[in-house]
Amino acid sequence: MFRRGLRMLLDKDIPAWVGLWDEQGVLEFPFAPDGWPKRLEGKAAVADYMRHYPDHIDLREFPDVKIHRTDAPGTIVVEMRGIGRVVESGKPFDMTYIAVVTVSGGLITHYRDYWNPLAVSQDNAIDFTRSDR
Repeated sequence: MFRRGLRMLLDKDIPAWVGLWDEQGVLEFPFAPDGWPKRLEGKAAVADYMRHYPDHIDLREFPDVKIHRTDAPGTIVVEMRGIGRVVESGKPFDMTYIAVVTVSGGLITHYRDYWNPLAVSQDNAIDFTRSDR
């Protein structure tokens, strides 16, 4: 399911990706910069947050995806790398992620996304002050 979700992101099919979420699913960003959400509660909040993602980041591949099973039922830890470009600037986008994902009943119930906003902001590739992110 997780790999299918990555394919949806590459295809820029955000509605399909959001369709993988439980109505009460939670998306967390423990390292979110100031002004960005640290926690989204519910499928509608996830959909609203992701709605314009392809307008900002043009993901082209996930070349390194390692999925680790855990002892917790339905929970995986994922190491991955996303490559593409920043739409506004045309600059390369190359981000390493760690995600802790829990699925129940075939839907995502909890997703903790440990991405590094400093890696992007140091290159000024994405303007973190924009309200339409």
